[in-house]
This record gives sequence, structure tokens and C-alpha cells, in this order.
Amino acid sequence: MSVAKVAEITASSKKGFQDAVEQGLARAAKTLEEIKGAWIQQQSVVVENNKISEYRVNMKVTFVLKD
Repeated sequence: MSVAKVAEITASSKKGFQDAVEQGLARAAKTLEEIKGAWIQQQSVVVENNKISEYRVNMKVTFVLKD
């Protein structure tokens, strides 16, 4: 039997939402092992001078706990 846990992660990127997700998962993988999935809970942008300056995602990352 395995047990999973969920961690909430917020990540940002100047390139786009996909890059923010990838950056967040890459950083989470440095600390969490056995990542099995992610649920993108929210997306938002930061606007400066009427242009998007940053893309942000809030996601829940599911990973399996070690025995």
C-alpha cells in the first residue's frame, strides 16, 4: 500500500504559464521524490505598464511518501 501527500506550490515565469509550471515542478523535484501529478489550481499575471510582466501558477503537487 502506498500513501500520497499533496504540496501546494506557487511558481512564476516571465515566459508563460507552461514555463511557470515546469519551473515549479523542477524546483519541487529537488525536495520531493516520487512526484505523480500536479493540478493547476489557479493562473494569474502581473501587469506593468499595460503589459504582462510575469505569469504565475498555483498548483497542487501529488507525491508518494516513502515507507
